[in-house]
Amino acid sequence: MLSRLSVLLRTSHPIPCVAVTGLAKALVAVAGKPPAQCLLAAAAVLAGQLSIGWSNDLIDASRDRTAGRTDKPLAVRPELTGLVRRALAVAVLLAALLSLGLGWRAALLHAVTVAGGWAYNLGLKATPASALAYFVAFGALPAMATSVTPDPRMAPAWAMLAAGLVGVAAHFGNVLPDLPDDLAAGVLGLPQRLGTRGSVLAAVGALLLAAGIVDVQVGSRHPVFTALGSAAVLGLALAALLSAVRRPRSQVAFLATMAAAAVDVAILAVNHGLG
Repeated sequence: MLSRLSVLLRTSHPIPCVAVTGLAKALVAVAGKPPAQCLLAAAAVLAGQLSIGWSNDLIDASRDRTAGRTDKPLAVRPELTGLVRRALAVAVLLAALLSLGLGWRAALLHAVTVAGGWAYNLGLKATPASALAYFVAFGALPAMATSVTPDPRMAPAWAMLAAGLVGVAAHFGNVLPDLPDDLAAGVLGLPQRLGTRGSVLAAVGALLLAAGIVDVQVGSRHPVFTALGSAAVLGLALAALLSAVRRPRSQVAFLATMAAAAVDVAILAVNHGLG
């Protein structure tokens, strides 16, 4: 049982799964929704992210096996493919049902986020438009947060743009550790085409541009906190840059990107950017 649970955990891509779930929950809270709705949104997003993670490993299982990827559970233990497929079906069902509890608008926007992840897994990741999936998926999160009942409304366009740019940065940071393996397997998404240096610069640029958009739109309401937050984002961007250059197979670049996203959400919260 523990072995099966370990496979389910590892194939879910737990770090991105938890990071995106936490970001979505924070955005719903910043939008001023009740605690119960925040928890329901977190559960719905968690189910959706689990489905994305499990589908990724299921779709890539054959290629990972051929490449000898011992870090991929289904490449080592193909007999557990059925287990992951069943978990995937449950996750998709739960994501749909839980999302409907947030209202049809939020459910539709959450479907956009999940569809972006699935589109990436199904082939977009091997094209120059790979970052588009992340841009759309992350960009829909502020709109989903503000569309949650009660009092559903559309998020401002600048918030969705900033979130989309954070998604682009997350894409580059998430792919960097697997860049050599992807190239060997013939996966030529945008990060693989740009290489390590180009991907790092693109990630940092997207991250700083997102922070700049947030600062310009709401930063003047509490300038001191905004300035401190902006300095933190800059520091995290530099940490991502240094980590990606020195240890490209580390997850630090992705974690620094998500930490910068959390700082942006804090700036939004203090300045009532979505409330």
